[in-house]
Amino acid sequence: MNFVHQIHLIFNIRSVEPLTLFVDILLPLSLQGYYTYRVPREYNSQIKVGQRVVVQFGGKRMYSALVRKIHQNPPKDYTVKYIYSLLDEEPVVEEKHFLFWEWIARYYVCPVGNVMMAALPSAFRLASETMLTIHPDLDTNTTELSEHETAVVNALFQKNTLSIADVAKVTGLQRIFPLLKTMIEKKIILMEEELQQRYAPKIVPCVTLNSLYSEEEELKKLFDELESKKSLEKQLMILLQYLKLLKPDETGVQKSELLSGENISLSALNTLIKKEVFELVYKTESRLKEFNKTVSAENICLNDEQQAVYNHISEQWHENPVTLLHGVTSSGKTEIYIKLIDKVLKEGKQALFLLPEIALTAQIVNRLKQYFGNKLGVYHSRFSKNERAEVWYKTLDASENGFQVLLGARSAVFLPFHNLGLVIVDEEHDTSYKQYEPSPFYHARDAAIYLAKTFGAKTVLGSATPSVESFYNAQEGKYVLETMEKRFGGTLLPEVFVADMKEAQERKEIQSHFSFFLLEHIREALENKEQVILFQNRRGFSVRVECDKCHWVPQCKNCDVSMVYHKNIYMLRCHYCGHTMPIPETCPACNSPQIKMKGFGTEKIEEELSILFPEINIARMDLDSTRSKQAYMQIISDFEDRKIDILVGTQMVTKGLHFDN
Repeated sequence: MNFVHQIHLIFNIRSVEPLTLFVDILLPLSLQGYYTYRVPREYNSQIKVGQRVVVQFGGKRMYSALVRKIHQNPPKDYTVKYIYSLLDEEPVVEEKHFLFWEWIARYYVCPVGNVMMAALPSAFRLASETMLTIHPDLDTNTTELSEHETAVVNALFQKNTLSIADVAKVTGLQRIFPLLKTMIEKKIILMEEELQQRYAPKIVPCVTLNSLYSEEEELKKLFDELESKKSLEKQLMILLQYLKLLKPDETGVQKSELLSGENISLSALNTLIKKEVFELVYKTESRLKEFNKTVSAENICLNDEQQAVYNHISEQWHENPVTLLHGVTSSGKTEIYIKLIDKVLKEGKQALFLLPEIALTAQIVNRLKQYFGNKLGVYHSRFSKNERAEVWYKTLDASENGFQVLLGARSAVFLPFHNLGLVIVDEEHDTSYKQYEPSPFYHARDAAIYLAKTFGAKTVLGSATPSVESFYNAQEGKYVLETMEKRFGGTLLPEVFVADMKEAQERKEIQSHFSFFLLEHIREALENKEQVILFQNRRGFSVRVECDKCHWVPQCKNCDVSMVYHKNIYMLRCHYCGHTMPIPETCPACNSPQIKMKGFGTEKIEEELSILFPEINIARMDLDSTRSKQAYMQIISDFEDRKIDILVGTQMVTKGLHFDN
């Protein structure tokens, strides 16, 4: 081999040498900036911006972090650590979302790690947990163990690993770290960091009929065989139940559904599986509720005022990015929203519909699902961590299976849109759009406007009572102002009466907490087969408990605010941190037993109404009565179906709910 060929060969070898890559990663911690890690060369072809990676941060803890940037510049001031592994094949966050997060961090003055914690579903944010295992050199015959050490070792022999919380339960100790330190020094236990994946697809066992019996003749032979012996009767019942439940567009039946029928035997099913008549397969099933489209948005007939507003917004579509729709209550703003969403969907883009309250979200779903079916996705804080993760993936999905219309409360502004075309912020004046705790303290309306700008999308802010800042921006020409002054169908605005409670009290025209004037109108409405909504912006039974002698009021030890009595739990509760305490029998300040309840909340109104109107169906809608995910929908559905005559609630009942009756 001559010298020229040797040089050429060396050059070729060096040209294919793998690159040394580094990544700047974002951690789900309240820290400023990004941290640089080295990429193992086997991941060079797989690493992408927006993927989650496992990294060690600090002494031992491991976290799932997001790749923000890939480069070849090693840091000069410190030796970098390697990333451990990749968690995703494809990015879960795209470049535009990083830019959006970074804007929120700058605008609301907080670490971008805080924005990541608010934006990503908790199922995506992984942090290692300290786990305890038996030390391999432990000699249980010679080692003298204390009572607590013995309890921990026995538990470890049963479960192999224990978390720190498990040790606290086993020993009953509040301060367990001194015990753990001693056990480590005595080589009884080892401490390890374990990272557990939080999101798992829902796997459902399904039963399918062997393809052999897809032929009619073979299936008939099987029936004849099962009918020939009485001992095979239960197997025949299984087969009949399967054929009864099998839908034309499906290949199998869920095992639990198949076994729910009468006289259906699990042992008979297992026998048919062993005989290879049935096959047991495992399918991934969505946790999200599916909707069926029943009506086209083109069927919506707008009145003249609605049509004029819709046309004007459409004409200004490419010139003015933000429109303030100022329409009186029941003017038909939602119909315009639906038409605009339909317009965007026909362009192949996505739409975001923000609402201030979960109660509103629950109701508007019923209206939107009939127009958009399974294109509609719902996202709010009452969803489980796995459900929120599924919505995230389906929003990111650009195929026909992905969500194109996203409906939700303020956190929905962080969803990973890939082609956003329209943002609607209904009830834009509402204070619920502001995040007060924890950081970032963002305002979803303002963040949504910036998000739309990032995608080149349009924003519609809707309200019957616009916020001062939005109305000012419209007056100054920063937003386009559209006004709707007529109620849909010519409905009159409600008549407003004012009852002077002080004067009613002087005239002794008060029964319980209600004026005679209010009770008279409630009775009149009920006699006319109408429904009643009562608004009291205080939940609980009584606003406060007070000593009649020295006027002492119990206050929360954490928040320094007065505690509210809740009769359903017979406790005082802080509405800020949730701390509870029993009502003291005597005043701790003066020892007086004269402790009285002052004021009233929704609980007390509900109780008093049940006494005044014993034959009437009364329900309450507040934070206490709607803690479960479906509670909002159930109460609203019952009210729409006239199963509820009087609905008592906090501000949830005042947020633009729509009822036909």
